[in-house]
This record gives sequence, C-alpha cells and structure tokens, in this order.
Amino acid sequence: QKQLVESGGGLVQPGASLRLSCAISGFTLDYVTIGWFRQAPGKEREGVSCISDRGGVTKYADSVKGRFTISSDNAKNTVYLQMNSLKPEDTAVYTCAVFVYGRICPGSEYEYHYWGQGTQVTVSS
Repeated sequence: QKQLVESGGGLVQPGASLRLSCAISGFTLDYVTIGWFRQAPGKEREGVSCISDRGGVTKYADSVKGRFTISSDNAKNTVYLQMNSLKPEDTAVYTCAVFVYGRICPGSEYEYHYWGQGTQVTVSS
C-alpha cells in the first residue's frame, strides 16, 4: 500500500527547532522524489523543500534557505525536514508528497502523485 505518514510537528517558541519525518511505504527512496509543502490558514500551499532519489537534487524555498535542511534515510525509507530558527510565519500544516519518477524536483505541486495527511507546526510565543 502506498502511504506517506508525517510526524514531528508541534507547538514551539520562535527560535526553536523541530524535525519533521515523512515515513514512506509502497515506494523506495532510491527511485522517487519527496517534496515537503506547507499551507498556512488562508494561504495557498507552497513548496518548502524537496529531495530527489538518493539525494541527487535538493531544493529549498527562499524563505527557508539556511534554516531548513532536508535529508533522507533510505534504510528507514524516511525523509526528514530539520527546521531551525523557526519563525511565526513558519506556522502551517506541513505535508510530504511523492513524485514517482525521481531524478528531479518537479516545478509544480501538481506533478506530485501521492500525498500524506500533514502535521501541524505552530510557532508562537
């Protein structure tokens, strides 16, 4: 069964860190691309980061560059999003998605094939 399950969200203060996990089943990270997206209330979903098969390509949104790091553990079939120096504007539901062909980070969220349910991240003092 093809499934993505996010975890690691929570409520933190500004400046804190969180690590999100995207556990994948029914796929092998050796062959697919994983993207992280977020959607804040009243806003459109935006791409945060992605990592292609075997980590060949990684990309970040300008708003998170230098603060967020994406990585993968192929043995655990899990992709992580390490989020440091969190800001209130990072508050959103974070969701991971799979692009089954790998090799690249797609330019559009509409190219991704499967999505998880999301995990809430709230940054507030």
